[in-house]
This record gives sequence, C-alpha cells and structure tokens, in this order.
Amino acid sequence: MSQNSLAKHGYRIRTRSGVIVDNLQIYGRNPQEAQQKLMRMYPGCTVLETREVAPTCNANAGSSFEDVVDLLTASS
Repeated sequence: MSQNSLAKHGYRIRTRSGVIVDNLQIYGRNPQEAQQKLMRMYPGCTVLETREVAPTCNANAGSSFEDVVDLLTASS
C-alpha cells in the first residue's frame, strides 16, 4: 500500500452510554490516524475490537465501459 493511500479500519466499540456499535468503519492512512478519528467521533468510548478491512474491489483496475456493460448483461 502506498504512503498516501487510505485503508479502511473496522472497529467494535462501547460508547460512553454503554451501547455496543459493531462494524464501524473509518478510513485512515494508518491505524493510529483511524483511531484518532474514532475518538473524535465517539469521545470516551471503549474499543473492543479492531481490524483492517480488506477492499471489496480494486479501484485501480481501470474497468472500461464495455467491461461494465458485459458484466451487467451477463447477470441478467
């Protein structure tokens, strides 16, 4: 992964009020940056679980319009 790319980090947290939030996903250049963003959004929360989320598609694949149309017509 290049230095400027963002990765998606997944969290399971307990908020200050005790509510469990599952599958919270935050972009960050590294785990520390993502956790800092998390703490700004949910001050006083407790992190129960962390993980790096694998990308679901390759944004750099460069699919052409024809490739997308072929994919859509093949599934119908």
